[in-house]
Amino acid sequence: MPPILSNFSNSMKLKYVKLGYQYLVNHIITLTLILLIVAIFIEVISVGPYEILNLLNSINFDLVLIIYSSILVILIAILYFMLKSPTIYLVDYACFKPPVTCQVTFATFMEHSKIILQNNPKSVEFQMRILERSGLGEETSLPPAIHYIPPKPTMEAARGEAELVIFSALDTLFNQTSLKPSDIDILIINCSLFCPTPSLSAMVINKYKLRSNIKSFNLSGMGCSAGLISIDLARDLLLVHRNSNAVVVSTEIITLNYYQGNERAMLLPNCLFRMGGAAILLSNRRSDHKRAKYTLDHVVRTHKGGDDNAYHCVFEEEDSEGKIGISLSKNLMAIAGEALKSNIKAIGPLVLPNSEQLRFIVRLLARKYLNPRWTPYIPDFKLAFEHFCIHAGGRAVIDELQKNLQLSSRDVEASRMTLHRFGNTSSSSLWYELNYIESKGRMKKGDRVWQIAFGSGFKCNSAVWKCNKNIKPSLEGPWADCIDRYPVHIPDIVKL
Repeated sequence: MPPILSNFSNSMKLKYVKLGYQYLVNHIITLTLILLIVAIFIEVISVGPYEILNLLNSINFDLVLIIYSSILVILIAILYFMLKSPTIYLVDYACFKPPVTCQVTFATFMEHSKIILQNNPKSVEFQMRILERSGLGEETSLPPAIHYIPPKPTMEAARGEAELVIFSALDTLFNQTSLKPSDIDILIINCSLFCPTPSLSAMVINKYKLRSNIKSFNLSGMGCSAGLISIDLARDLLLVHRNSNAVVVSTEIITLNYYQGNERAMLLPNCLFRMGGAAILLSNRRSDHKRAKYTLDHVVRTHKGGDDNAYHCVFEEEDSEGKIGISLSKNLMAIAGEALKSNIKAIGPLVLPNSEQLRFIVRLLARKYLNPRWTPYIPDFKLAFEHFCIHAGGRAVIDELQKNLQLSSRDVEASRMTLHRFGNTSSSSLWYELNYIESKGRMKKGDRVWQIAFGSGFKCNSAVWKCNKNIKPSLEGPWADCIDRYPVHIPDIVKL
């Protein structure tokens, strides 16, 4: 018993020493100013009131000088506000909730696979093993065309899926924000695998009769990280166009990309990718400050270059039968790890407190000049963020980031539960995760959330948002009817 008490006492002392160090380093400028003010105050008291009055009387105030100085200060203030970059607000967002008729249980999925791949039982067994370990639940959804036996992946069906997902998300966003379609200044839609002509952005413009002078963009071929690329593009546009708003739509249309061949690498996405989409309203108008949920702090984009393998992690290829599908390389996590390191190096100095940056620099110098074998210091990002939204691309992606960033189970809860309830919804998964945190009532004023997305190329993109107000759980939205059931235990293997 005494040794246990001793260890507990030592750990508590170490904890308070660490907290004291963090407070001292993070507030060093404030503490220095306080000490300087105290020193000046003591010096003034020691001089005496008569000396102070004599000093004030000896100063000759020139009225003209005061007027010119005041005008100069006003001009500098006006110039500062004119040149200052506008603040980017996230007013609100809406996630598409698939209808019950689109849900696909494990039993249904495997039954269809056995019929479609009846000539290749090994492929059926492979899909079953993937599904057992995927981390997905029984309520994920596939588009209507995939429910047919055999599936009917036509261009018409794909456009029908796009209309269902995009229009539903936009209608919800318009209802939540009271935004009129004619008031939209900028429209950005990202969808990697389905890029029809006319484009998806043209489809939205025609549907809602948007203005003829609207600035519209259609992004494709950028994988699951395209959602944050769209946010970055919207930010750049809002920094240039004052008093404007932007609507970003992130989705992935999977009807035409359901693979029916025998190549295992191309069968894998069938088990992971599911229907999903989100519509986000951004604004730089000061009038939106009070109603906006978040303020955009940073967007960081990094690309893992210099290695041809990086371009073969996620791609389309043709098998021996001439059938096209998405292929995932085995070295996906290795490339993703390199991309993550690059992104952490870029975003760390922007968000980490001074205490963590100092410890990182000290360890870096120590490894370089004292002992190269010392392990590098991994910053504690939980000191910079209260919430984490990691792309729900698969269980391995979440596990790897939890390990590398030393996150707790609660930190990655939103990502795991989103994967379980909705599957891999590609670029929109980050918004389902953010909505999960809000639906749990965990998002408070001043909290910062880190969105991390991965995509083909290989890219790792980050966005940092600061919460503007306490956010109450919504009575609508994708989690409204099931949030009380979560979190749920997800076993390593679900036997089918």
